[in-house]
Amino acid sequence: MEKEIKAIILAAGKGKRMHSTIPKVLHEIFSKPLLGWVIEAIQRLGHETESIVVIGHQSHDVEDYLNNNYKYVKTTFQKDQLGTGHAVAQAVPLLSQFRGTVIITCGDTPLITTKTLKNLIRFHQDNDSDLTVMTTRFDDPTGYGRIIRSSKDEILTIIEEKDATETQKEIQEVNTGVYCAKWTKIRHAFAELNNNNAQGEYYLTDIVRWSRKQGLKVLGYEIKDNREIYGINSRRNLSYATELMNQRKLEELMDSGVTIVDPKTTYISPETEIGQDTIIYPNTYINGKNKIAKFCKIGPMTHIRGNCEVGEESKIGNFVELKNAKIAKKTNVCHLSYVGDAQIGSNVNIGAGTIFANYNSITKEKKGSTLSDGVSIGSNSVIVAPVEIKQNAFVAAMSCVTKDVEESSLVMTRGPQKEIKNWVKNKKGEKLNESRTGNTNGEIGKDTSNS
Repeated sequence: MEKEIKAIILAAGKGKRMHSTIPKVLHEIFSKPLLGWVIEAIQRLGHETESIVVIGHQSHDVEDYLNNNYKYVKTTFQKDQLGTGHAVAQAVPLLSQFRGTVIITCGDTPLITTKTLKNLIRFHQDNDSDLTVMTTRFDDPTGYGRIIRSSKDEILTIIEEKDATETQKEIQEVNTGVYCAKWTKIRHAFAELNNNNAQGEYYLTDIVRWSRKQGLKVLGYEIKDNREIYGINSRRNLSYATELMNQRKLEELMDSGVTIVDPKTTYISPETEIGQDTIIYPNTYINGKNKIAKFCKIGPMTHIRGNCEVGEESKIGNFVELKNAKIAKKTNVCHLSYVGDAQIGSNVNIGAGTIFANYNSITKEKKGSTLSDGVSIGSNSVIVAPVEIKQNAFVAAMSCVTKDVEESSLVMTRGPQKEIKNWVKNKKGEKLNESRTGNTNGEIGKDTSNS
């Protein structure tokens, strides 16, 4: 029981500096809310790791998101915003019988990683700590609570910026807002916190001072990468966090053998897997969960929207958009095409300007199409779902496919070509004649004078 892990996530704040009608924790990076990134980092600690999310501002919106997306999550409501310590206190009744380890963190820190959380827990348990504070260092620690350590390197207290002396403000080690607690020892603190501080709030950081008074062991676990605890309080913060998350992913991919031609213009979701020796060309945006195999070429100007698979040696050309598409090996999707809700085989060629019409705007339904191995689609064609185009079939350019196509068949739905001899020459002659006579309305030679 003592090895069991649960988490408390603070997500009740309004986020006034976001200037938004959307709760702060529901603002998105790579189409996933900030809160979602935190929850999933915790859930990867163990399949059934439960999180208790403290909600407040626009609680119904946050609760709906959690209920629709996560199984091992409970919520508790903080009616009055009386500080972080008060927020955690709202979760205490839900953990009255719990005897394991509790992680306390914030719902607006999307860059926190499972690896760091695992290391925190390991440090906490290996050192038999009662309370462990995750810390980091900043050259400029302005805005963060400062860590005050003893000569034995234990943590004595955390001083908030507004309560710190000038000497204390020079300390570079700061509180990250992440804690690891032996719950049976620490839970009683939340009934005894006070608000005797500059803000008049119940500080979560005061559990350190409380623990020291109880004679408990309080340690600090310092992380080297301070970017992991970057918090979101404004749209600028959101943009910068997106940049950091993307940079981390691009570095990971390049270190594993993927070529990113221009990292400055390339965005790839952390949930996307890309194989060795694939090349990602500039101005490519890859969102959501995707699997791109080895030896592929993606872009430039490609948009992959999520739930896509691209097989080995396939090419997704410039100005192509993919969504919910499974593409086998050695297939080309040429420029200016859209492929959505489709299963596409190997050695398929999709000509430039091809559109998969998968959405019925009247019924709001989306339907899929299947292209078997060896299919060739001519340029400027429309594949209207649901259809199946069987192996080695050929769709002529500018065709609109609305019915299934048999194996090795040719489909051509465009109208027959017509040719009118000398049409341009005749038109030019008519225009020249009108210019000479001064006629602009087709009434040749009509006298418009008053004489």
